[in-house]
Amino acid sequence: MSSHHSFDPARRGALKCLAYGGLGTVFMLSGGVLTPVELALAADTNTAQPMGGVPLFLQISDTHIGFNKEANPDVAGTLKQTIEYVNAMPARPPLAIHTGDITHLSKPSEFDLAAQLMSGLKITELHTVPGEHDVTDGPGTEYFNRFGKASDNRGYYSFDHQGVHFVALVNVMHFKPNGLGGFGDEQLEWLENDLKGRSASTPIVVFAHMPMWTIYAPWGWGTGDAGQAMSYLQRFGSVTVLNGHIHQIVTKVEGNVTFHTARSTAYPQPTAGNGDGPGPLKVASDQLPKMLGVTSVSIARKPLKATLDDTTLA
Repeated sequence: MSSHHSFDPARRGALKCLAYGGLGTVFMLSGGVLTPVELALAADTNTAQPMGGVPLFLQISDTHIGFNKEANPDVAGTLKQTIEYVNAMPARPPLAIHTGDITHLSKPSEFDLAAQLMSGLKITELHTVPGEHDVTDGPGTEYFNRFGKASDNRGYYSFDHQGVHFVALVNVMHFKPNGLGGFGDEQLEWLENDLKGRSASTPIVVFAHMPMWTIYAPWGWGTGDAGQAMSYLQRFGSVTVLNGHIHQIVTKVEGNVTFHTARSTAYPQPTAGNGDGPGPLKVASDQLPKMLGVTSVSIARKPLKATLDDTTLA
């Protein structure tokens, strides 16, 4: 896990290093099917090739640069190893998204290190949304100075990539009761207008930091006004909603909408309701394989339908 250790390019050795953080997720688009695959597997030619598709994009989440507690004293090292995996992929995706908590305390030095590390990604585009740890000063000055251009410093914006419409949303600036995330009226109005006029057959990928369905309200694992946002998305035949924040994979399929939260590259968190609250979780070495796995989300175009399957590497 330490950046001072030599990097073992062998798949099994690398899995041991990267199991702790959970890597990221690569999304493949092949024959109209959008499928997320654990990054450790996608970097292996033996497992990547059977997917039969070109990678569409990569999701990285919760890198928490600046964190240095017992759960992982070298988060920069695990992010660096993740980046090495991306760059070693036999068919590297041109696009990456980061679903928030780039830094741990929003310090300029943390953003500097994160930018330095992520500049090593051999990709064409990197898109981000802020996590609550990226805006600890309130207005998120450091975050928006560095990542605000694409959204005119609003944080939310949209773009198109290979026939898929991507929507980046911010739910860490308007918190609701119990610490639930919130979008706010202005952003919700923008979202409604952004989606107007788009064909219902357009695949939609929405990404934000906090989950867009209530996983566990007592810990603030949800977004208080997500229902209104989802009402604008219901007419689309294929919607994939990607989030971070909870540092573990939780999925839900509701009609044509697939919800999927990502693992962190920094440290795991306890499952909902397990313990006194959320926070860094130290994992015993024999538990690491149970935190790695493959999540397949398929979105077929004809007919438009989402299916989901999870398999661990234990």
